[in-house]
Amino acid sequence: MNFIENESAQKLRGGYFTPLDIAIFVSEWVKEISPKNILEPSCGDGVFFEAFSKVMPLDKLNITGFELYKEDAFKARRRLKGPSKFNIKVHAEDYLGWAIKQILSPRLSFDAVVGNPPFIRYQYLPEEFQDKAEKIFKILKLPFTKHTNAWVPFVLSSVELLRPGGRLAMVLPAEIIHIMHAQSLRSYLGSTCSRLLLIDPEEIWFENTLQGAVILLAEKKVKSTDYGYGLGISKVSGKGFLKTDPCNLFNKAPRINGRTILEKWTGALLTNSERHLFQQIIELPEIYKFKDLADVDVGIVTGANKFFLVNDETVRKYNLLNWAYPMFGRSDHCDGVIYDKKQHEHNSRLNIPNNFIWLREEKSKFDKNVNSYIELGEKENLPSRYKCRIRNPWYTVPSVYSTKVAMLKRAHDYHRLILNKLEAFTTDTAYRIKTKSCEPTKIVYCYVNCLTALSAELEGRHYGGGVLELVPSEIEKLIIPYPKKIRPKVRELDGLVRNLNSVELLEKQSNVVLSSLGLTRNDQHQLLTAWLRLKNRRQRAKG
Repeated sequence: MNFIENESAQKLRGGYFTPLDIAIFVSEWVKEISPKNILEPSCGDGVFFEAFSKVMPLDKLNITGFELYKEDAFKARRRLKGPSKFNIKVHAEDYLGWAIKQILSPRLSFDAVVGNPPFIRYQYLPEEFQDKAEKIFKILKLPFTKHTNAWVPFVLSSVELLRPGGRLAMVLPAEIIHIMHAQSLRSYLGSTCSRLLLIDPEEIWFENTLQGAVILLAEKKVKSTDYGYGLGISKVSGKGFLKTDPCNLFNKAPRINGRTILEKWTGALLTNSERHLFQQIIELPEIYKFKDLADVDVGIVTGANKFFLVNDETVRKYNLLNWAYPMFGRSDHCDGVIYDKKQHEHNSRLNIPNNFIWLREEKSKFDKNVNSYIELGEKENLPSRYKCRIRNPWYTVPSVYSTKVAMLKRAHDYHRLILNKLEAFTTDTAYRIKTKSCEPTKIVYCYVNCLTALSAELEGRHYGGGVLELVPSEIEKLIIPYPKKIRPKVRELDGLVRNLNSVELLEKQSNVVLSSLGLTRNDQHQLLTAWLRLKNRRQRAKG
């Protein structure tokens, strides 16, 4: 978890200014509709003002800008040297408060909105800004979540202030494609805009951040009942695309039909051929959604992992053997797909904290060694932590049970299920998988294939650094082949997972699992290629 005191001043204000060449490219696209009234809700130092001056006739142009920081607002007003031929009004005040008034009592509408809104987590916003962000969702009758980010209500309100047929062009976090807190925005854009295009760069544009960025170009419907042509994603490498015609790029981009983009936009990262194959495969009789085969529950929430998860040395020092149980919770705790006694002993030799301390008695029933360990936690003020504070006594962890199958929450290349032969416990860095009508060994075996790996890329999310994360609602949607005639060789698979790279493994395992469904080598290759491209995009890797 990130805490506000650990964040940089730049990150807390969300200030990552747009390069001039990108601002000019965006302005060229906006220019096509000959706008007269333009809104810039987060103008920073005024880079878009300079961009407009280079591409548009200025005599009748009116620009309304907002910049919360007075120093930058002053810079924006002075960005253009000499007398200005167009009208710029820069308000050094909060944009969202102004936007709410405009939406509730419409007086202005804009031909175009451009900008680079602040990237600030909701919990880092002052309370008054949090209230305004939530109000935007309420006014537009959209589901709200406190996991959102400041840029989301900025975009929502900006689209609402566009005239019919108007254009929005913004530099946004690449997570708009997949992150759950942007679902309301994706649905809203899909229903209100006739055409959408994301320009998706291979590189990271902003220094000192792991956050990827994209350019969103959106054209609002003339009538709410008009047909939506949907979303296109244009992959670019380098800045060569800035020399091309943005209008041509926008008009000719292949799109997913508007009716199919109300959820995550990751499907637009596939080619038409890949998308068609994927849709065909999921209709096969031995293809299931994960929720049809198993239930997903989070692992044990301790509230203080360093206290409850310890190595063998700590167990011996405080005489905790009667209260210590095997556990794992990270990918390096299990390199394969089997967690057994051999793996557990290997972790012990590496001094990994592979013991879960499960204390279930009153302090009076423990010996002095155990009590000294509890007192150690109390000296570190653990009872005041939220998860510990709501328990009595604070060291009694609830919902402690193990399952025969587990899954780690995050993965570098691909997720895998783990056959929990030792019935070890897992923390909330992993999930407990309760099988329904399937056999644990078989689902672990069948899970490793390029179809399921591709499904995880489409359903999951990632942040800076490129690690793929799945939450329970996303796991439930994963596509799993479960052929009747498969005889699982889990021990053999465990060796392959430990010794082959991800491409070799998925290719080899897919030839076993997917061939059982009748998929050809060509089908499998197409799925593998699609998975590899999405994985490389997530990790910002070449090739």
